[in-house]
Amino acid sequence: MKKANQVKDNPFPYSHTNKRYYTIDHYFQNKYHAKTAKVPLHAGFTCPNRDGTKGRGGCAFCSELGSGDTILAYHDTLQQQYELGLARMRSKWPDCIGIAYFQSFTNTYAPLDTLKKLYDPFFERSDVAGVCIATRADCLDDEMIAYFAEKAQHKEVWIELGLQSIHDQTMDRLNRGHSSQIVFDVIERLKPTPVKTCVHLINSLPGETEEMMLETVQKMADIHPDAIKIHMLHVIQNSALGRLYNSHPFPLMSEKEYVDLVVKQLELLPQDMIIERLTGDALKEELIAPAWTLKKTIVLNDIDKRMVELDTYQGKCYKA
Repeated sequence: MKKANQVKDNPFPYSHTNKRYYTIDHYFQNKYHAKTAKVPLHAGFTCPNRDGTKGRGGCAFCSELGSGDTILAYHDTLQQQYELGLARMRSKWPDCIGIAYFQSFTNTYAPLDTLKKLYDPFFERSDVAGVCIATRADCLDDEMIAYFAEKAQHKEVWIELGLQSIHDQTMDRLNRGHSSQIVFDVIERLKPTPVKTCVHLINSLPGETEEMMLETVQKMADIHPDAIKIHMLHVIQNSALGRLYNSHPFPLMSEKEYVDLVVKQLELLPQDMIIERLTGDALKEELIAPAWTLKKTIVLNDIDKRMVELDTYQGKCYKA
């Protein structure tokens, strides 16, 4: 995006609003010239650290629904889920374009023939702009990558990988069940293909310092996935971390601490890395802490205000 399209006084080149970072909305506006939204879907998968292959209970921070808590019509067919989800989006944005977002659990945890039966109908739909698949890096083999790469020549394909932190001692405690290096390796394997990659990070994981969280983001700057999602830790009911917190509460970042950290993290990232999220969603009735994360708009506005106060922007401290 040329600077001529920037909002006045915004020094950041990849923006058509007041944002000083490269939002996914800006990316979609320039690609599709319309409001574009991901429609979350549940395809009936589980995870290898839930079914006993690598462990039980799943990642300690994950909900019983595999982070798919906002999915409508959870037990309906995928096509019905998509139609209902898109209708909800269009109640807000009547001309919204949809992307099929396979969100809950590990969406490549099955043989390739099974995956094709699930994904091919969405690749074939002319009214689906793209397909986004959330999965684990240890559940993507070469045949799957080749399949998604071929599909990505005709329709946008995203692979979302849960990293959360590069610090394996943290993630071992949280039962991720694989090393960080596996995530780095998969990103490198996907780079020669047209498939786009997005990595999930979580701030304020138990035992992590600000320095550790900045190290995680610096590593993302180095390996450069196409996009990144940054979340504050949600401690939720019916999760291993929720049970731990209820019995032995551990410190969590305040909203101000989180805002200040996110601004520092954005400064480290290259300007052309898409920022899909800077805060996450949790159901009010499931959230134990921190309560301030429910005020999503306020958090995002405070990040914007802080960046203006500091006259900073994404990539200000980035070094290739």
